[in-house]
Amino acid sequence: MGANQKITIIGAGLCGTLLAIRLGQRGYQVELHEKRMDMRKESMSAGRSINLALSARGLMALDRVGLKEEVQKYCIPMHGRMIHPIEGAPYLSPYSGRDGDYINSVPRGGLNCILLDQTEQYENINVHFNSSCTKVDLDTAKATFKDGSTGEEIEVVSDIIIGTDGAGSVVRKSMMGQTTRLLFNYSQNFLRSGYKELSIHPSKGGGWKIEKNALHIWPRGKYMIIALPNMDGSFTLTMFHPFEGKSGFNTLNDEQLLTDFFKENYPDLLPFIPHYKEEYTANAVGTLGTIKCYPWQAYGKCLIMGDAAHAVVPFYGQGMNASFEDVRVFDDVLNEIGDGDWSKVFEKFQDLRVNNANAIADLAIDNFTEMQDKVNDPAFIKKRKLEMKLEQNYPEYYSKYSLVTFKPNMPYENAMNLGRKQDQFLVDKCREVSSIEELNLDDIMKSIMKLRE
Repeated sequence: MGANQKITIIGAGLCGTLLAIRLGQRGYQVELHEKRMDMRKESMSAGRSINLALSARGLMALDRVGLKEEVQKYCIPMHGRMIHPIEGAPYLSPYSGRDGDYINSVPRGGLNCILLDQTEQYENINVHFNSSCTKVDLDTAKATFKDGSTGEEIEVVSDIIIGTDGAGSVVRKSMMGQTTRLLFNYSQNFLRSGYKELSIHPSKGGGWKIEKNALHIWPRGKYMIIALPNMDGSFTLTMFHPFEGKSGFNTLNDEQLLTDFFKENYPDLLPFIPHYKEEYTANAVGTLGTIKCYPWQAYGKCLIMGDAAHAVVPFYGQGMNASFEDVRVFDDVLNEIGDGDWSKVFEKFQDLRVNNANAIADLAIDNFTEMQDKVNDPAFIKKRKLEMKLEQNYPEYYSKYSLVTFKPNMPYENAMNLGRKQDQFLVDKCREVSSIEELNLDDIMKSIMKLRE
């Protein structure tokens, strides 16, 4: 299909590598450049997330390139949030009232390695590691790369360039440098909170010390810890804390303060993390930010997608899924418009994706508040129970979370708008009663159907 056209992809993370595979399958000559060394030969740095939440949107994209079943071998199903309150016993809040609705914990590095291995199946895909992009000419699709070993610089001219080079994208920065010509809009908003990673080690027999098939949350109002399971029996723990204040990373820099804080706020977690002080000291604090921009393309020659176009905070588990969905939608547009008419392809793709990317970014911020605080709110707990009953009894009902996570054909923007309407209606109803048993499900469902009109 595209045998006579050369495409340079900058960034061999999850999005870029999946894109390279799909374009390679379509017959294009693909040059994939990655500034890091080959991760299959280099261990990942401490403190970087080693697992992600893979759900239906991501699985659809993987299915498009024939890798869904292979990736699922490395997934651990998570059926809901296991809530660990400061007082009382942990309890499971299912993601859905329908059987078979779950998300998957998958290793970031392992998934990336599967994708990189797959690129080797195609003679028309060449991967260049330790190759940093230093400059992009948007008009000519010419990129300059620096070899990390030799320092040598080379110029590569292609038919098009696609930047999948993450939140610090060089391709996007090149677009930002032409603000007047492109009328380029850009925003970057950081949360006042950051993250630091800890871990629960496997048991001596290699098993999991806490419930394996759940995403665990220790919600504490303005801060929390979450845990996702790994295949080896360990859990990756992520502290989401503010930078300042009593619970802030900038405050918890003394061993005694740290010890006292954990004893007071995470007492039930402490038996599983006797090594937490060492990890807390060794692992850096990361920042959490949202990036929105427009346009995503320049002159029919350059395009950005994935985190380069829409970095989101990790609280809806959709960052990777949204990036994978970019690849699937891009492939759909190629099928519709045809190979080679890049101006039309790029315009159509960004028209389909920009509002949806902004929507999932906003939902991720909403969920940040929900996961920290609202999971213990009485009205919220009643609403979740009511949503479970609705999903169990009415196949056509999907909660906001389910619309986003388990309805992959529904655009994010539609899921957000409908989900917010439903949420407000159900919370208002739950505040009117002491128990959801007082509510008539048929009447509730009729009202929800009217919201959809």
